[in-house]
Formats: sequence, C-alpha cells, structure tokens
Amino acid sequence: MPLLNEPVKLGTLTLSNRIFMPPLTRSRADSEGVQTPLAEEYYAQRASAGLIIAEAAQISARGKGYIGTPGIYSQEQIAAWRRVTDAVHAEGGHIFCQLWHVGRISHVSILPSGHQPVAPSAIRGNTQTFTAEGMADVSEPRALSLDEIKSTIGDFKAAATAAKQAGFDGVEIHAANGYLIDQFIRDKTNQRTDEYGGPIENRARFLFEVFDAVNQIWDAQEIGVRLAPTLTFNDIADSQPLETFSYIYQNLSKLNLAYLHVCEGVTGMMETIDDSKNILATLREKWDGFYIANGEYDLARGEKAIESGYADAVSYGRPFIANPDLPERFASNALLNEPDMNTFYGGTEQGYTDYPFLSDKQA
Repeated sequence: MPLLNEPVKLGTLTLSNRIFMPPLTRSRADSEGVQTPLAEEYYAQRASAGLIIAEAAQISARGKGYIGTPGIYSQEQIAAWRRVTDAVHAEGGHIFCQLWHVGRISHVSILPSGHQPVAPSAIRGNTQTFTAEGMADVSEPRALSLDEIKSTIGDFKAAATAAKQAGFDGVEIHAANGYLIDQFIRDKTNQRTDEYGGPIENRARFLFEVFDAVNQIWDAQEIGVRLAPTLTFNDIADSQPLETFSYIYQNLSKLNLAYLHVCEGVTGMMETIDDSKNILATLREKWDGFYIANGEYDLARGEKAIESGYADAVSYGRPFIANPDLPERFASNALLNEPDMNTFYGGTEQGYTDYPFLSDKQA
C-alpha cells in the first residue's frame, strides 16, 4: 500500500489518506454563482480523497473574475454548497471551502453595474479572463481605498461565516496565482505608499488581517492558506521572491494553521521564476506545520515527497478531474483515465461527472 494511502491527522480531522483534491475551477455554476445538482454528484464521486478543497468561491460579487464560478455570500449559494457538503459527508469525505477574491483579474462585463476591478494599485494585468463573449483582456483596475480594504476584509469574514453555514469542515484562504491577496504581497502589483505598501511587512499586512478576520469564525486548525511563491501566472512577480515569501512562511508558521498548500508548478500552464526549485526547497525549511505539495506530482513523485518528509500530503488536480476514484487507483497502481482539456471549463456532465471508475471496467 503506498504511503499516500495511509491515514493522516489534519488539525482535528482524521483523514483516510494523503491524496488530496485541490481547488479546480470548472465554471459550471449558474449566472448567480449558485452550484447546480451536477456539482453535488461531482464532489460526492471524489469523496474518497483524503481532503477535498472545493473550487475557489468568490467572497462577494465584486470578487468575481470569470463567468460560471460559484460564490459563497448569498443565501442561495450557501444552500447549494450545503447540498454539496452533505453529499460529500454522506460518502465519508471531508471538504474545505477556498475563499477567493480575484482583484484585478476581472472584466467590467462580469462585475456588478460594470464596475472596474479593484487591486492594491491601478496596474492593469497583461493577461485575459473568460467572459460571456469569450476570452478578453482584463479591464484596468482602480486602487482600493483604505476603507475599501477594511470592507474587503469584512467580506472575507462574512464568507467564512457562510462557509460554516454551508457545512464545510474548514476554509482555505486563496493567497496564490496572482489574485487579490497575492497582488498585495508582490511588489510588481503593489506600489502603494501607505501601510499596505512598500516593505514586505506592509505588503503582507492584508493577508494577515484576512487571516485574523477568518480566525474569528474558524479555529486556526480549521484554516489553510494557499501560496504560489514561484509562479508568474496572471502577470504576477516579485523582485525578491525568496525574501518576500520567507517572511510570509515564517509568520504563517506562528499561527498554528491547519496547513500550508503550495502550488509549486503546473505543466504547460504557468511559467515559474528562475531557480524556483531552490527557492521552494529553502522556503520549505521555514515552514514547520502540515505541508500540502501541489503541481507536477504523479504517484512516484508523491510517494517520494511523503517518504522524505518533504510533504505531509499531495494534492492532485488533473488526475482527480479524470479519476474520481484516484486513491483506489493509486492503491492498486492502476492505469489512470486521461483528462479531456476541452471539457475543463463550462459545459454539462461531459468531462465532469462521466469519467469511469475502476469498478465500471471490472463489472
């Protein structure tokens, strides 16, 4: 039996294995950001994961950046997520909610009343987003005022409350992949001159104030944080990534979090900064809590990460899209279904809930 298939303790939870499902945007929520019954089936199918971290859910209407993504702020959204979490729990699984604000990675056609996206600084990203008309360049953002920063932190707290009402087992703060919290952290996107800009102590302030707000609703052992220190996805960068994220890791280590979830790389989708492997290895030494590794892992690499003590769990994205019974397949070293990239975003049950289980082939 692979080490990945062994049970593991995460905070107050005892999980059946170390094979986690990371947040995977699938763009199948309705126009109001409400999950459909298809999502209930999709997540229940994958409940054998040690932990499911559900797809990113925007904390407010102004935090939305792509069509078809779910929210976690309205009563209708909460009720739909409750049906999802109930379905996962009925199958013996555990599920966290990822709290998300995209910041500047949005378009005026997606936001309420055609509002501009918001960001730490009014710097437009050299990237695109998915709109009702197809892919489009992101709109020019405006800088958040101090009052708006406080209000956005309040939105994270309200979303954390909503996640508890929806029956999640915990929450993950999305501070990766060039979205709002990451935009505050990195100096390419944060050129403020007030207490939220300048030195890393200021640029990290937003992340830690978001944590403090969420921690008023959830115990620290029920909160995870996702980072991507070496990724440049969504036109994000920092002039001193090792120094910047050393500060983040060291201070997160003091908070008794459930876990740190690090996106280390995604083949063919995200460029990484130079010397990323050395930076990630150095940063890993600065974190002494539960570590979830993500990116470019297969069964063999995942086993090595667990055996060496580098990771406590590994999250598998595309393999879980195509293999709802991934832990069973790993346990028997079975062949994996190949994911269909054409059905990753939007659509129907095709490429969502219709991937075969091992038991289907054995029947």
